[in-house]
Amino acid sequence: MSALASSASMAETGKTGDWTIQAGDFANNRYSALDQINSGNVGQLRPAWSFSTGVLRGHEGGPLVVGDVMYLVTPFPNVVYALDLNNDGRILWKYEPKQDANVVPVMCCDTVNRGLAFADGKIFLNQADTKLVALDARTGKPIWSALNGDPAKGETATATVLPVKDKIIVGISGGEFGIRCHMSAYDMNSGALVWRAYATGPDESMLVDPANTTQLGKPIGPDSSLKSWQGDQWKMGGGCAWGWTSYDPEADLIYYGTGNPSTWNPSQRPGDNKWSMSIFARSPDTGMAKWVYQMTPHDEWDYDGVNEMQLVDQAFDGKQRKLLVHFDRNGFAYTLDRVTGELLLAEKYDPSVNWATKIEMDKSSPNYGRPQLVKQYSTEANGEDSVTKGVCPASLGSKDEQPSAFSPRTGLFYVPTNHVCMDYEPFRVHYEPGLPYVGATLSLYPPPGEKNTGAFIAWDAAKGGIAWSNPEQFSVWSGALATAGDVVFYGTLEGYLKAVDARTGKLLYKFKTPSGIIGNVMTYAHKGRQYVAVLSGVGGWAGIGLAAGLTDPHDGAGAVGGYAALSEYTSLGGVLTVFALPD
Repeated sequence: MSALASSASMAETGKTGDWTIQAGDFANNRYSALDQINSGNVGQLRPAWSFSTGVLRGHEGGPLVVGDVMYLVTPFPNVVYALDLNNDGRILWKYEPKQDANVVPVMCCDTVNRGLAFADGKIFLNQADTKLVALDARTGKPIWSALNGDPAKGETATATVLPVKDKIIVGISGGEFGIRCHMSAYDMNSGALVWRAYATGPDESMLVDPANTTQLGKPIGPDSSLKSWQGDQWKMGGGCAWGWTSYDPEADLIYYGTGNPSTWNPSQRPGDNKWSMSIFARSPDTGMAKWVYQMTPHDEWDYDGVNEMQLVDQAFDGKQRKLLVHFDRNGFAYTLDRVTGELLLAEKYDPSVNWATKIEMDKSSPNYGRPQLVKQYSTEANGEDSVTKGVCPASLGSKDEQPSAFSPRTGLFYVPTNHVCMDYEPFRVHYEPGLPYVGATLSLYPPPGEKNTGAFIAWDAAKGGIAWSNPEQFSVWSGALATAGDVVFYGTLEGYLKAVDARTGKLLYKFKTPSGIIGNVMTYAHKGRQYVAVLSGVGGWAGIGLAAGLTDPHDGAGAVGGYAALSEYTSLGGVLTVFALPD
């Protein structure tokens, strides 16, 4: 193994042959400066080698590469492999955690894990049962572990972690079980808890300053969360941070989003339900929030706000700005100033979005920054035990956690999207710790008159518009990768790895892998040769019917029925496929 990179170098990982954190860099842009594979020769790609993980559930996330070693993790039971790149993936070591299988029924939307992280000679694993484990990258031996939650209450883990300086930043899953969610930081060397910031509740436990933490330029004021819930509902309020975290070293801020408020029945939780469905900017050292912005106040559709926050420096309205770009589940693409939290732009990035007409951009309006709702698609206005029909997007959003990519060469964002609508029937539900606290039945289907449920698009965040769009039969549930070779890669639920021209979207290459792809494409260099790698293994929310053997069309929050045809195109199987140009 070559010398292990330090955490300080991770901001540059996308500029080297290594890939040490899931997004490639702190900015969550999934961009590589490698250009040996380019738009002129990508059509010659061939599989170089492959590896079976031995697990049949959904494979999200992607492998890491540090020097001569590749690291990857499976879905539950979260087996970690270290593979020798000098010998076509020979197993150097294998770590098999011992987890109670009772965590599986508590996991929402499949037993996925979104990948490992590397820093300071350690591999960091966020297990399904919320145990955070630091492994010696050379040997696979555990160095320390810390328990981040309690599965008996419905707390689980699906997300990767982000190493920042001397800390590991990690969130929690379980909003469908009525937990009170949090983001936490652990000491990278000892595993000690440094800080924990809850999404709901009293100011001190949320790590917000009523006078100095702002929303859209104004102080949030005291008890901002408590005032937005009825009674003590905030204690089971959700707002989980199960998506992606980014970091700006210059501003010294981490950015992430929070998920749905509990329950999915909006009539049971009056108020804005702060700070679910929100973007947070926090100090990685103390956890204190500098600013927060709630995108979907009083959510009525399960539009979790956890999707990645991409950090770019671009011209906006003729002025160079430090931007944060976020493609939310609610179907709006947001562009903000990441230092101040100023909202600069919010536009629909899927043409079917109908639950709101727009995001109010008039700063003098009392509704500034809020979505302007369409009553026909309000599940609360239509009432409990009533079916609200034709809501677009469906609860899985115009995009879920599958991460976008950004190319500084084109200035465009490359976004895997869902093109799905729903019928939504909320019902009253009683809270019991450790039991589902959902309260809604869903049916999913394509927009009226259409057959495709997905598209892969290029987005201009400065103008707020689609540059090009490639329709897909099924939702694009894989993460994108952009490279300096002007190629963008992504995977499809049928199992195709696709490469398209970054400027035009023209299909340049496709290869059918053994199973549907919900993993995130990555690239690395080894001994002067560029490789592209992706995990196959259908599952996740869209593929939960196949992954878990479900047949009721309402199961999986409607995904079993909405993606029933997927079984005609692919089957289960966890496989890593590595591609390269011919010798």
